[in-house]
Amino acid sequence: MKILIDNGHGADTKGKRSPDGRLLEYKYTREIAGRVEKELRAKGYDVQLIVPETHDVSLTERARRVNEICGKIGTANVILISIHVNAAGNGPWMTARGWSAFTSKGQTKADILANHLYAAAEKVLAGHKIRKDMSDGDPDWEEGFYILRKTKCPAVLTENLFQDNKDDVDFLLSDKGKEAIVKLHVDGIVSYLKSIGA
Repeated sequence: MKILIDNGHGADTKGKRSPDGRLLEYKYTREIAGRVEKELRAKGYDVQLIVPETHDVSLTERARRVNEICGKIGTANVILISIHVNAAGNGPWMTARGWSAFTSKGQTKADILANHLYAAAEKVLAGHKIRKDMSDGDPDWEEGFYILRKTKCPAVLTENLFQDNKDDVDFLLSDKGKEAIVKLHVDGIVSYLKSIGA
């Protein structure tokens, strides 16, 4: 199984940062993605970052890269995780907090992958808010995000707490916080792959 890791945005994306400028989403998600890749490789998994560049790569190009890999090795042999940090506004500190995961609309294999990520988040982020939408019987939120709609393989987008909540930012930037965000992705992905015998 090929695990593709996408990291949100780029150095030239406007906004996408904490109000005090300490957390830059493009930089943070690249650090987390790189650490997830390293840990999964150490466990023997086939992992690839789809956006090694620091500048913003368009969603069209991101999806094209994913689908090109799907075309080469088969859609059934690929999963995609897109790593982001949420925001409730565009300016001052806000009060929204928590971790969540998104899939495309409808029931797909991505929902099962998201379930495993949620289970890992519940354990690793104990004490933090886990944001769920149980309206369709599972915890992930379903949205028409381009990276989820336009990629052929099971794809989940994670929103790792809020870049405009001061307490979340303090946690995210701490060694403990970074280790937790990396661990929940690694544990969730490995749990899913074991469940399908991959």
